Amino acid sequence: MSRMERPFDEELKALKEKLLEMASRAEEQIALAVRALKDREEKLACQVLDREEAVNLLDIEIDEMCLRLLALRQPMAADLRFITSGMKIGSDLERIGDLAVNIAERTIDLLKHPQLKPLIDIPAMARLAQDMVRDALNAFVNGDEALARDVCARDDQVDRLNDQVFRELLTYMMQDPGTIARAVDLILVGRHLERIADHATNIGEDVIYMVRGKTIKHHIEEGRATGLKGCAGGE
Repeated sequence: MSRMERPFDEELKALKEKLLEMASRAEEQIALAVRALKDREEKLACQVLDREEAVNLLDIEIDEMCLRLLALRQPMAADLRFITSGMKIGSDLERIGDLAVNIAERTIDLLKHPQLKPLIDIPAMARLAQDMVRDALNAFVNGDEALARDVCARDDQVDRLNDQVFRELLTYMMQDPGTIARAVDLILVGRHLERIADHATNIGEDVIYMVRGKTIKHHIEEGRATGLKGCAGGE
């Protein structure tokens, strides 16, 4: 029996490694895009655009690996949850890569004009989002439910920083209409980083589903625990 299982284990390991490779690339895209913005380096922003296709190709490759495993191995229980979670995680990583590209595009626009303000909260958001992506994938590879829950909890920190960025930039726009275009671009950068954190949270939720076989999306777990049904808690 172990002889039959060994090739399948190797295939699952290959899927893990491919997801880690994609996560590493997506994380690097975030770092490059924000560094381009902070250091005002158009060359770095262009590198993000040039590397987009590599992330997209990994997403396609991961989808094909998962579909092949589902078709040929007909996995059950934990293995099935692992593979289906892998497909969803690949999709989230692809979106993270797209959002890094969006940040790079906003950066290229911003570099055409003088810097509006020193950047403090946006780089802090980027560091938090990068750490969330990295830890979410580590939680997936190691089946670490506690780390996955910690990733989900950190989403609130990114949301608070995003709100702070928005309020500060709104003040700039109200005081000087000449800052509106640059402020809007920076607001969009904050929004893209907030969405990256959301995708990392999605991955954390998928890990919890993979490990426990239960979903916590949309606070369903809490609702079941308290016996609530529907919006009003009725039948």
